[in-house]
Amino acid sequence: MSDPTDALAARTEEENDPQFEPVIKLTEHVDTKTGEEEDNVIFKMRAKLFRFDAGSSEWKERGTGDVRLLQNKESQKVRLVMRRDKTLKVCANHAISSEMSLQPNIGSDRSWVWKVAADYSESPPTAETLAIRFANSENAGQFKTAFETAQKTNAGSVPDAAETAPAEAESTPEEPAAPAEKAEEPSVTVEEKEPEKEAVEEVQA
Repeated sequence: MSDPTDALAARTEEENDPQFEPVIKLTEHVDTKTGEEEDNVIFKMRAKLFRFDAGSSEWKERGTGDVRLLQNKESQKVRLVMRRDKTLKVCANHAISSEMSLQPNIGSDRSWVWKVAADYSESPPTAETLAIRFANSENAGQFKTAFETAQKTNAGSVPDAAETAPAEAESTPEEPAAPAEKAEEPSVTVEEKEPEKEAVEEVQA
């Protein structure tokens, strides 16, 4: 015979199942501006980005994510924008000028190095020496082709303000900086002088 006390307890538990209504109902949709609304993506590929710190003479990792070439719908100018995975923090944002030159990273067929007169990922914009590494040499070759095509496009398009100041993409909070090992020269390979153990992990395609 079942215990009536157990039945009463079960019924009481069912009756005391509270339903809580939210204090504030979020019914209004808020549009978030990224600064990329007037651009078309003409190239996109996953990669890992580094910058050379002249003060400490070492390469430092800027982040892993999708590097994209964005073309403005009106001016037809092309710029390079890269955001970190998860945080979407901008780690590269600059126009692609004809003065830039992609140089092979010594000892690697899947990495390129180039200099930027004004990168707008930080405020104020800064001159940078950047290195980018792809999953394989084929991906690196595709990036080089797209980069050089963008240079020709920018050289033939109508000059406008976007050439000197790319539209700033919205930034998200900065993620902690990773320590890096010492490098001797800006031309040193990322492969030989990795910024840290985590930076030597292969880029996942």
